[in-house]
Amino acid sequence: MIQHLIVLPIVLPLIVGIVLLRSRFGSSRFKRIASVIATLALAAISLALLLRAADGEIAYYALGGWQPPFGIVLVLDRLSALMVMLTSVLAIGCVIFACGGDDEKGSNFHGLFQLQLMGINGAFLTGDLFNLFVFFEVLLLASYALLLHGGGKSRIQSAVHYVVLNLAGSALFLIAVGVLYGATGTLNMADMAARLGELPAERSGLVTAGALLLLVVFGLKAAILPLYFWLPRAYAAAPAPVAALFAIMTKVGVYAILRVYSLIFGQQAGELASLEQPWVWWLALATLVAATIGVLAARDLRLLVAYLVLVSAGTLLAGVGMDTPEATASLLYYLVHTTLVTGGLFLLADMIGQQRGKAGTRIVKGRPLVQGGALAGLFFLGASAVAGLPPLSGAIGKALLMHAADAGQRPWLWPILLISGLCAIIALSRAGSTLFWRSNEGEPGGDRLPRQQWIGVTLLLATSPLLVALAGPVSDYTRATADQLANPDALVSALLPDNGGAP
Repeated sequence: MIQHLIVLPIVLPLIVGIVLLRSRFGSSRFKRIASVIATLALAAISLALLLRAADGEIAYYALGGWQPPFGIVLVLDRLSALMVMLTSVLAIGCVIFACGGDDEKGSNFHGLFQLQLMGINGAFLTGDLFNLFVFFEVLLLASYALLLHGGGKSRIQSAVHYVVLNLAGSALFLIAVGVLYGATGTLNMADMAARLGELPAERSGLVTAGALLLLVVFGLKAAILPLYFWLPRAYAAAPAPVAALFAIMTKVGVYAILRVYSLIFGQQAGELASLEQPWVWWLALATLVAATIGVLAARDLRLLVAYLVLVSAGTLLAGVGMDTPEATASLLYYLVHTTLVTGGLFLLADMIGQQRGKAGTRIVKGRPLVQGGALAGLFFLGASAVAGLPPLSGAIGKALLMHAADAGQRPWLWPILLISGLCAIIALSRAGSTLFWRSNEGEPGGDRLPRQQWIGVTLLLATSPLLVALAGPVSDYTRATADQLANPDALVSALLPDNGGAP
C-alpha cells in the first residue's frame, strides 16, 4: 500500500471529482461533505508523502508497471512532496470557505474543484515533460469553468483573456516538447538530463530553442513581466474560493522552472546549463517593480490582493534567478508563506465585501461592518504578513532571500524588495483605514457571515505565525530540498540506475 501513496494525490480527487460531477443534481450537503472529506484525506496522504520524502529518498511510481524511461512515472522527492502538501493545506481552507454558500452560486463547483486539485498535484508529481503538459491542461480546463462560476460580465471578460493566453501558452508548450523530443529522443526528464551530456553539437541549437520556448510557457504560468497582464483582472473577478486556490497556480510555473532547469538543464548539460538564469533574474526584478506600481494604483481590495500575488511572483522568480542552493531554500520558505497568506486575503476580501453592501470591495467609504472588529483583526494579520512586517513569516522569507543574494545581486534586489514592501504597507494601510476606520456613517447592515467562511480564512492566515513557530524545521526542510535540487544526478540515478548510481 505504501508504494501506491504516490499516485493517490491524483487518483483520489479524480474519482471524487467524477462522482460529484455525476451527482450534480444531488443534495448540497452530500457534495459538501464528500468534497471536504476528500480534501482532508488528500492532506493526510500529502503529509505521509512529506514524511517519506523528508529522509532524502527519491521514489517513483511506474504507471502500468512500465519502467522509466519508457513508461509514465510519478516522482516523489522533497520538492514535489512539499508542493503537494502546500496544495492540500490551501485547498482545505478554500473548500471549507466555499461551503459557506459560494459553492451554490453556480453548478458543479466541488467536482471541478477536485479535478483542479488533480491537475495541480499531477503537475507536481509527474516525471516527464509530455505529462506535465497534460496535467497543465487538466488544471487549466477546470480553472476555466471555476473562473466562470456564478457568471457575471466581469468574469466572462476576464475568462476570455485568461483562456486565449493560456491556449497560446499550451500551443507553445506542445511545440517545445516536440522540439526537445526530436532532439533527444525522450520525454522522461531524468533520461533527457542524462542524454544532454552526450548530445551531438548540431542538435544543441534545437535544444536551446526548446528550452527557451519552455521558459516562455512557464513564465506565462508564473506571471512574469511581460506575460502577467492577464492575472490581476482574472484573479480579482474570480469567486473568492477559486481566487484563493489560484494562489497556487503561479507557483506551478515557478515549480516548473525549478524542476526543468535544475534537472534537465543543470550543470551536467554543459553549455546548455542555466539557460534561464539571466532572463529570469532581470525580468523578475522588472515584475517586482511593475507589480508594486499596481499595488499602489489598485482601488479595489481584490485587485490589490491580485497585485500582491504578482509581487510575490516577482520575489520568487528573483530567487530562481539568483541560481544558488541558498536562494532556492529561501524562496521555498517564502513560497509556502505567500501562497497561504494571499489565498487567505482573497477569502477575507470577499467577506469584507459581503458586509459593505453596494460598496463591495472598492476602497471607498461605506457603511460600518456588522463584524468589523473581527474582520479588522484578520486584515491586520494578513496585511502585516504579506507586506513582510516582523515578526511574521513574510519578514523571515524576505530576510532569507536578501541574505542569499551575492555582492553583485544585493544592489538590485535589496532596494527593490524593501521598497516594494514599503509600498505594500502604504497601500494596505490606506485600504484598511478606509474600510474599517473611515467607514463609520450610518447603521451597520447585512447578515452575519457563515461560520464556514470564518474557519476557512482563519485557517489560512493563521499559517503565518505557525510558520514563524516552525521556522527552524521548515527552513531545514527547504535547505535539504535545495541541496537535492542542486544534485540532479541523484534523481537520474534513482530513475535510471543503468546510467550510474544505485536506486
